[in-house]
Amino acid sequence: MPLNDALKKAQDAGLDLIEISPNAIPPIAKIMDFGKYQYEEKKKTKVAKTKLKTVEIKTIQVKIGTGEHDLALKAAKASEWLKEGNRIKLDLFLKGRSKYMDMKFLKERLDRMLVLITEKYKIADEPKKSPKGVTVILEKAN
Repeated sequence: MPLNDALKKAQDAGLDLIEISPNAIPPIAKIMDFGKYQYEEKKKTKVAKTKLKTVEIKTIQVKIGTGEHDLALKAAKASEWLKEGNRIKLDLFLKGRSKYMDMKFLKERLDRMLVLITEKYKIADEPKKSPKGVTVILEKAN
């Protein structure tokens, strides 16, 4: 319908002519109350925000000499966080001479912790040297 006719119909009804999709050919418009339209759009964006899930990166730090019981406690916490959908950054903290140890040995130390995690996970980022030591990032497996 031509623009003039649409505007006349909207004025007769006491409402506004609102352009819904300007990129369509021809553009799509509705005759409705503009305040009501704004309210509905705000409501839609609010619902979309509540459905949006933020993923946090939780950090767990272990040392080479960390005991089995402490590893089990940290693994339980990591499993809980993975279940919630968060990512886990597992740091093997190294200090002094231990920073220069063989990478194979350090990976074995990380594996001690990874074996204890009960939730299914996948390694998002392979073990890498970092300023603090060795870091690996885990995320929940689908």
